Amino acid sequence: MPNIENLKKQAKLYLRWHRERYFPVAQRTRTLLPRYRGMSDRDVLAASFKLADAQELVAKNKGFENWAALRDGVGHMANDQTQTTAKATMLAAEPQLFVADIAAACAFYTSTLGFAEAFRWGEPPFYAQVFRDGARLNLRHVDAPAIDATLSEREQFLSASITTDDVKAPFLEFQATGVVFAQTLKSEPWGARTFIVRDPDGNLILFAG
Repeated sequence: MPNIENLKKQAKLYLRWHRERYFPVAQRTRTLLPRYRGMSDRDVLAASFKLADAQELVAKNKGFENWAALRDGVGHMANDQTQTTAKATMLAAEPQLFVADIAAACAFYTSTLGFAEAFRWGEPPFYAQVFRDGARLNLRHVDAPAIDATLSEREQFLSASITTDDVKAPFLEFQATGVVFAQTLKSEPWGARTFIVRDPDGNLILFAG
């Protein structure tokens, strides 16, 4: 059963994360609070965000309309001595790609594939995130390849799959920027059209529509 004191601490944590420009909280805020929808991560983190907003975010995440409803709901559950297990909502999936150089990887995804950089972390950077529309890729520095390159090439191990409503458009776009394709655009037996991009670290990214 939820504890109101723990929920208050969670709200304060969301508030602190927003002040510290922690990007994952921007995605959750935009998803659950309608007034932030349509804003970029940077705009969400630059916008006014008070404790009341953080409490509303906690309430929405628990399935309540607002903080007052959440507080009343927790009170009723305590009074009734009813213990329930809430079902979590899966908000997004973010594949993690292993790269040798964070700066070079960010440059490839932004300059060649049209992504935007959400953040870099560390000094020197060892972690970053790039995004394009609803697709997000996390980049993690490693000193040595995490997967054997020969095996990856032979088995065509995918690092990420990205769906799009018009797969031909990004194929032509990437073709013009000189992308190396592991597979050019083709129609699959199950009806999808796909192509695969190989990034400078050998990660294979499937685009499908």
